[in-house]
Amino acid sequence: MRQVTDHIVDGDLPQNQLKIEVVDEPGAGGANHVYDITGFSTKDEAVNFLEIPFQNGPIKEAGVNGITQEALLAIVIDRLRSFQAGPYPSELNSIALIHCGVALDALKSRTRERLARGVEGTTQT
Repeated sequence: MRQVTDHIVDGDLPQNQLKIEVVDEPGAGGANHVYDITGFSTKDEAVNFLEIPFQNGPIKEAGVNGITQEALLAIVIDRLRSFQAGPYPSELNSIALIHCGVALDALKSRTRERLARGVEGTTQT
């Protein structure tokens, strides 16, 4: 398994750092599809593991079998908007919100472009 560490801030306490591992091999498009996150606890102390399955294969061929980058970004955007509307808005959260929105817009533009060409949901480029 490969570990993802892009989220870790140098100098932060080890107990504050979630562990992210890539579980599967890259697919036909070069991306991985399954990530495991550990290092947290919830109200139910037995739960300290989360598997995030991403869409694997074209939807027209494989069906909907995982989440998309767009769905994950939408969740992050919603959380950042909520923080900004709360009692402690932050200029840095505002910047993060803008960039997440730009990323989501780019992915949606890609989908619109593929829809216009009739290749969305397929392996055609």
